[in-house]
Amino acid sequence: MRLVINILAIIFFCYSLYCGFLFFMQRRLVFPRFLINTDTEKVQIIPGIEKKILHTGSGKVEMWYIPPVNILSDKLSPAVIFAHGNAELIDILPEELKEFSNLGVGALLVEYPGYGRSEGSPSQQSITEAFILAYDYLTARNDIDASRIIFAGRSIGGGAVCALSEKRTPAAIILMSTFTSLRPYALKFFAPGCLMRDKFDNLKTIRSYNGPVLITHGKNDEIIPYSHGIALSKVAKNCTMITYDSGHNDFPPDPVFFWKDIKKFLIKSGIIC
Repeated sequence: MRLVINILAIIFFCYSLYCGFLFFMQRRLVFPRFLINTDTEKVQIIPGIEKKILHTGSGKVEMWYIPPVNILSDKLSPAVIFAHGNAELIDILPEELKEFSNLGVGALLVEYPGYGRSEGSPSQQSITEAFILAYDYLTARNDIDASRIIFAGRSIGGGAVCALSEKRTPAAIILMSTFTSLRPYALKFFAPGCLMRDKFDNLKTIRSYNGPVLITHGKNDEIIPYSHGIALSKVAKNCTMITYDSGHNDFPPDPVFFWKDIKKFLIKSGIIC
């Protein structure tokens, strides 16, 4: 019996050390910013892009604004605040997100603290702070209709915009390949969900949000299972769910059809005509 107790004590001690290691190292797994190369070559092809700096509690954070095209000077335009995926930077987004601009929607690309040229360290708190400041900047512009601001996020970015919507209310939310919460991912490492320092409880946020929600997900997603998108769609009060025949990193499989779906949702939600 003593031998059994000693073995169990050793197992418990080793497991506690393992959980402690995960607790302190998890942000390097959740936010692998040191593995991403900064590349600004694609920025030059977008005319009129505005580069701004946010002064946050964790330091200077970069953001870029792509103005809409074909907007009359006396008209206020809608805008989207976009949060990118985990292995991305805002540097790679302008060419893709210029489609928002073509729809008459301004696009604000906000970097995460500690990513690219931005200072600080990424966490749910520091990211939310940066996005709140970005939202306040956007609503203060004299060319933006503050009642038509969309929050859009891809992968981990879905968590960023859901966290923002707890503090500021968007006209609509667009989630691309987004998870319900980070808690379930702790189980993959045989650790309890309570150890997650940045939970990003998107399921709770979407359940309490009354506005229109667009959820897009690849049915073959190998990183964030399709079941997460389904779960989010089931709790949303006003949801459009679109499924694509894709995985996580090849999403969307057909950008042309994807942007047609985005346009339909924005029209249906009254964001654009």
